[in-house]
Formats: sequence, structure tokens, C-alpha cells
Amino acid sequence: MDSLVNSLAQHADWAYLVGAVLFILTLRGLSGPKTAIMGNRYGMIGMALAIATTFFVAPSPALGLIVGAMVLGAIIGIHRARTVPMTQMPETVAMMHSLVGLAAVLIAIAAVFNPDFSKDGVHRFELFVGCFVGAVTFTASVIAWGKLSAKLGAKPLKGAWVKPVQAALFLAMIGFGVHYFVTESVSSFLIMTAIALVFGYFWIAPIGGGDMPVVVSLLNSLSGWAAAGIGFTLSNSMLIIAGSLVGSSGAILSYIMCKAMNRSLLNVLFGGFGTASAAAGGEGDGKEKNYKSGSAEDAAFMMANADSVVIVPGYGLAQARAQNAVKELATVLKEQGVTVRYAIHPVAGRMPGHMNVLLAEADVPYEDVCEMEEINSDFASTDVVLVIGANDVVNPAAKDDPSSPIYGMPILEAHRARTVMVIKRSMAAGYAGLDNDLFYMDKSMMIFGDAKKVLEDMVKGVTGGGH
Repeated sequence: MDSLVNSLAQHADWAYLVGAVLFILTLRGLSGPKTAIMGNRYGMIGMALAIATTFFVAPSPALGLIVGAMVLGAIIGIHRARTVPMTQMPETVAMMHSLVGLAAVLIAIAAVFNPDFSKDGVHRFELFVGCFVGAVTFTASVIAWGKLSAKLGAKPLKGAWVKPVQAALFLAMIGFGVHYFVTESVSSFLIMTAIALVFGYFWIAPIGGGDMPVVVSLLNSLSGWAAAGIGFTLSNSMLIIAGSLVGSSGAILSYIMCKAMNRSLLNVLFGGFGTASAAAGGEGDGKEKNYKSGSAEDAAFMMANADSVVIVPGYGLAQARAQNAVKELATVLKEQGVTVRYAIHPVAGRMPGHMNVLLAEADVPYEDVCEMEEINSDFASTDVVLVIGANDVVNPAAKDDPSSPIYGMPILEAHRARTVMVIKRSMAAGYAGLDNDLFYMDKSMMIFGDAKKVLEDMVKGVTGGGH
């Protein structure tokens, strides 16, 4: 048995290499809906291989504690995966990021108090960086979870004092971290950790809800770098590789999301929607605007007699859990000879890919789902656009109003279609706090109500009529 363990330990690097390749294949698979399931399988196999290998290379592992924690975590994770509604998926992801950050903090503190742990200059630097990144990730992810779940509210923390407090906390955090690096002072390390936890709150709290998709992807990146920091602390090459892959992919995704919003990452983190200008944009000129409203039956008649329909899903679709109802509507429209497609904006919903996951859950054909770049040119020749709970991603102010906070942001150009129908609960502003001129156009018709109920009524209307 001992010889087997020694042999496995000697081949650990090869096992970790295989695991790293599987993680790369995971990211490649998750880049598209058709390959996402296989990508997840690669990730599960790679993680199982990494965990099994680590058991053999770790010196005197506390098997009882480790296995017990793994079993408890698996029970909680499986339960959450089976019961979480799609509306709560973004905050669930944010909470997962927080746990990675917390793990980095706890491991760093354990290493600092461990007298047998090497604390040369390199390791002190790793502990310093890994701990404050993990601490900031933990608190920031908890605040993001609160904003996404509406427990803390989406509105940003405002005030001229906010940025000076951010700067003071950041400098203090770095200062105590450097002091620990130079002197090995445990007190300085703990103070740095405490300041980093507070800084995580003041970093995310001033960011408005409209920027949460970018924040979620950025926290994904930070959780990866925190995991890589744990890897350096534990001298575990697999953890370093996995963390680096997550960190770099999250950073790339954050860049893509910012580009989709025509924003810089610094503007998102230290500017953002919800500022005074955004509030002014949401209030408009104070004049009452007129809009047309109609019934689900009216909308069903118009769509059933159209040649082409484009459906634009937004968070309202997720909130109403209406993905299966919209799939049924598309099916009955196709039976009437109508061409139906879906238009997805990169930042629709509360996290990257939120709408794609929703539609995939309802078995919407992948070929019917179009990204913004490929469908925008088709809106002008589209008979009917059906917007379901989307606001900011179809707001024409992004193209027409230089004074708007979202001016320059690429949008789905639904306003170019011949007819626009919008399902909303009310005329309330979107997540970015801005009014939407699309709702007041002569070609637009508002249909108020719960998205699932309205879509079900539309299905009944279509099956009762048609061409």
C-alpha cells in the first residue's frame, strides 16, 4: 500500500497536468450552449482527479475533517442546485464567489499562525496578496448577493465622502500589508485582513444595480485569483492552474461585458449608473408621456398575422419563470408559418449568459437564439418585436440622447421594427434607473401583467386565430 501511495505521489504532476487540460476543455465547452454539458463533465472529471491526487500528495491530511466537509458541502450544493430558481441563479453565483474568497482568507490566517510554515519573503508576499484579494472578494460578493437578491437594494451608496473613504481604506490595507511583509507582524496581517473586508463593502456598495452583470463577472475573476493565491500558499500546482484559468477567463469576460456597455472597467467600478446624472436621466423632463396599451389577445392577433417575430427576453422573463411559456408561444407561431427568433443582449439579465441559460432550460432550439451583432441588422425588416421584461438593453436613448448616462452603449435596436410590443408589470424604470423612450413610440404597445400569464394568454389567442 505504501508503495502504491508513493507511486501515485510521484506521478502527481502528471495527474495535475491531465486535470489542467480537462479544465481548459471545460472553459472551451462552456463557451457555447451546444457544448456546455460536455464542458461541465470535463470540469467534474478534472476536479475529481485533482481532489483524489491531492489526498496522496498532502502531508498527513486530516481525512475525517476533509471528507466530512466534502460530504456536507456536496449535500448543500446538490440541494441548492436542484432547488434554486433561475431568478436566483445570479445571487447564487455571487455567493459561491464569496466562499472562495473566505477560503483564501482562512487558509492565509492558518498559515500565518502555523509555526512550521515557511515565511520567507516570497511566501509573505503570497500571503499578503492572496489574503487581501480573498477578503475583498468575500465581502464584495456578499454585497453583490444582497443587491442581486434585492435584500440590500440595487441603488448605489452615494455621497462625496465615498471615494475618499475608498482611497483611505485601500491605502491603509496596502500599508498594513507592507508592514507585515517587512516585519512579519501578525497584528498587522490581521488588521490588513479586517480593513480588506471593510473595503470590499465600500468598493461594491457605490455601484448601481445596472452594472451588476459586470460586477458578477469581475468577482468571478477575483475568486479565481484568490484560489490561485491559495495554491501558492499550499504549493499546489493544480490549484494555481485552476485559479489562474478562472481568474483570466473572468477578466476577459469582464472586458467583453464592458465593451457591450461601451464602458471602461474603471468607469463601472468608480463611476457607473445610479449617479446624479443617471438619476436625472431617469426622471426625464418632468412632462407626462403618453403610451398605448393593449391586451394579450391584441398582441396574439398581430403576431399570428406577421411574417417575422423577434422575441427580446429580459429579467422580467426570469422573474416570472416564463421561459416555457415563451417557448410554447414561439412553437404555436411557427405552426402558423411565422418566423420566430430570439435576440440576446450580452448584459441582459443579472449575470452573463443569464438569458441563454433560461432559454436552454426551456429547450429553445439553439439556432433560433441570436446574439446582438447578428440580429441588429434584421430589426428594420421585422414585423413584430416582443420585448419581455427588458428595459435598458432596448433603450434608444443609448443611440439618440447624448445626455443619457447610457449614451453609446450598444443596444438591441428593437425600435427599428415595424411594431413593438412590451410586456411589463408597470411603467417603472429599468434596473439602471432610466426611463425608456421606446415605450412611448407610436409603433409601441404596452401589455401590462405577469409575463407568464400574459404569454399563456397570447398562446390561447394565437391558437384561436392565425393566418
